[in-house]
Amino acid sequence: MKVFMLGWEFPPYISGGLGTACFGLTKALDNLGVEVTFVLPRAVEGSYTSHVRMLSPASLLSQQGSPSLTKLRRTKIKPVDSVLQPYTSADDYSKRIEAILLAKRSGAGQAGSAAQMVGGLDYAGDMFAEVHRYAAIVAELASKEDFDIIHAHDWMTYPAAIAVAELTGKPLVVHVHSTEFDRSGENVNQVIYDIERAGMHSADRIITVSNFTRNIVINRYGISPQKIDVVYNGVERNGNSSKRPDEFGIKKNEKIVLFLGRITMQKGPEYFLQAAKKVIDEMDDVRFVMAGSGDMMHRAVEMAAELGIGSKVMFTGFLRGEQVQEIYKMADLFVMPSVSEPFGLVPLEALENDVPVIISKQSGVAEVLTHALKVDFWDVNEMANKIVAVLRYPPLGITLRNYGNSEVRKMRWRDAAVRCSRIYEEVLTEAVPV
Repeated sequence: MKVFMLGWEFPPYISGGLGTACFGLTKALDNLGVEVTFVLPRAVEGSYTSHVRMLSPASLLSQQGSPSLTKLRRTKIKPVDSVLQPYTSADDYSKRIEAILLAKRSGAGQAGSAAQMVGGLDYAGDMFAEVHRYAAIVAELASKEDFDIIHAHDWMTYPAAIAVAELTGKPLVVHVHSTEFDRSGENVNQVIYDIERAGMHSADRIITVSNFTRNIVINRYGISPQKIDVVYNGVERNGNSSKRPDEFGIKKNEKIVLFLGRITMQKGPEYFLQAAKKVIDEMDDVRFVMAGSGDMMHRAVEMAAELGIGSKVMFTGFLRGEQVQEIYKMADLFVMPSVSEPFGLVPLEALENDVPVIISKQSGVAEVLTHALKVDFWDVNEMANKIVAVLRYPPLGITLRNYGNSEVRKMRWRDAAVRCSRIYEEVLTEAVPV
């Protein structure tokens, strides 16, 4: 089986859970014998701004010792130069896709190359134009590749996936890791919503990371339930670090409560801080650590000061790799107060590192974890009570840690890969003409 997979990030250059999930899934598919061609953007040098940070995985191809690549035997990484053509709109890129499709339908050669559209200077760019530009180049790339099925991850790849499906006639599977309702609540960006909806309706099958997300797809995007399969994420075993850094100035007798993730509205940082205030009012030997970055970072710092707990809250900024392992080793408890979390990989990683967890009921991972304390994201009183209970009563923390760790060990990317490969087979069988 050959899969043409479209993503927007891949380790070691990641900004969130999508890159981690893409690596875990492709590695597991690779081990099952599935051949994956993974196409992702490559940001070239230059400065441009948007609400989404564009990362540069280009050097993946030259990193001979990269752990991401050495573990993938059948997976090809295809980076696409990701730079915006000055003053080019999303409509212009859409027209380029139409030209490629028209040439394909007429049997004529392609007039020029989509790559010719790329060049010149960067500009303070339009993310939607970037998405469509990516689609134009990927459509051309797909015409030269051999594959059986298309697998697209999240909205930024959907225009490319739709173009490739029309160009090749191959079936399309879209993988929903997050929706615009998770990221923005009711204040959705209409353009992003329209792209998401078009991708879902164009797909032959949809994979969601939880029933929580499945229900959003059904109710908010008008998708038939029969078209959707739930495939839970797994966790990558990375081994445990024995390091405990002391440069953070944390006293040995202090309990550490950890928030790890993007500091954005979706992740509920304000509820974490409100609960922290209530805990600190009861306990003095506790420190709250917020590891991550995001558009609410400055507001979170200000809020900690306004609550009078600034000296008890530490902001580490974005962490990656070994830094994450080190912060887990410091933590006595992990809290995920997400407002809307399609799945939530971080609690699995925390449990694998022997850290008990408290998670929002408004999350997909709450469907699969039994040995975790669960709370409504908005109920800061109950959140604080549960934090105090874990910190004050060691047997509770030990039980959550030990049983939770055993539970997580059974959740592997191989299981997700097996489910995906079966979905591929079903879709391909359904696509065969009678």
